[in-house]
Amino acid sequence: MRLVFMGTPEFSVTVLDALIDAGHEIVSVYTQPPRPAGRGKKDRPTPVHLAAEAMGLDVRHPRSLRGQEEREAFADLNADAAVVVAYGLILPQAVLNAPRLGCFNIHASLLPRWRGAAPIQRAIMAGDAESGVCIMQMEAGLDTGPVLMREATPLTPHDTAATLHDRLADIGARLMVDALARLPDLTPAPQPEDGVTYAAKIDKAEARIDWTRPAIEVDRQIRGLSPFPGAWTTHGGKRLKLHLSVLTDGHGSPGTALDDALTIACGDGAVRLIRLQREGRGVQDADEFLRGHPICTADRLGE
Repeated sequence: MRLVFMGTPEFSVTVLDALIDAGHEIVSVYTQPPRPAGRGKKDRPTPVHLAAEAMGLDVRHPRSLRGQEEREAFADLNADAAVVVAYGLILPQAVLNAPRLGCFNIHASLLPRWRGAAPIQRAIMAGDAESGVCIMQMEAGLDTGPVLMREATPLTPHDTAATLHDRLADIGARLMVDALARLPDLTPAPQPEDGVTYAAKIDKAEARIDWTRPAIEVDRQIRGLSPFPGAWTTHGGKRLKLHLSVLTDGHGSPGTALDDALTIACGDGAVRLIRLQREGRGVQDADEFLRGHPICTADRLGE
């Protein structure tokens, strides 16, 4: 099948690889333009851009698809379908109509729950029992199209945004390959009107931990924002990113270390910190972290 692939982050690369392995012809890859990143603020191509370029594929990165020239260039590809995975641009109707069979999106949630930009993080932060992937036939609305296939996966108390991301990328790649093979036999199911929620983009202001909140919410915040942007607190005037925690017994003044093993009191209950990161350092397991940066009983975080 002649496909246009449209995606930007690492999540999308897994799908692109699967489509190529399945024997599809990728006539062009669309991704977001290179943007300044890193300490030098040099323009950095997206993960999809780098992967597609390494495969020798045609790569395009327009800032918009609304202009007539871009719409015509897209239509001239004469694609059978477009596969869209976390691309980052709204597709105008003319683009949606251009491929012979339409445009199909992999969305990392069980629609209609968590439409929008950050479904993986929001599912963990909300304490959902499960997440999953939907293969959706695209229309003009934000993640409102009918669903062709879906698959759920349970969320565990140890899931982070990173572990769920990888699991859903693998599920999504497999489902999309299956969906394209079965397109004539699949019946798109309209999304129900009940149960719609929106996964707003993560704001950096959400990353600072408020230790007066219940431990269950603090734990979800830490895991849901790991590894990026990373929930954070302070100790001794230095910022600490927290990458993994578990719920545990304990009570005390919020933000206070209850022992020498990183058990921290919350507004209700406590969490034990499992992986942390000091400013300018790599991520460390708790034991390694404590050897170089002890946090002792009665020390306070967040001040």
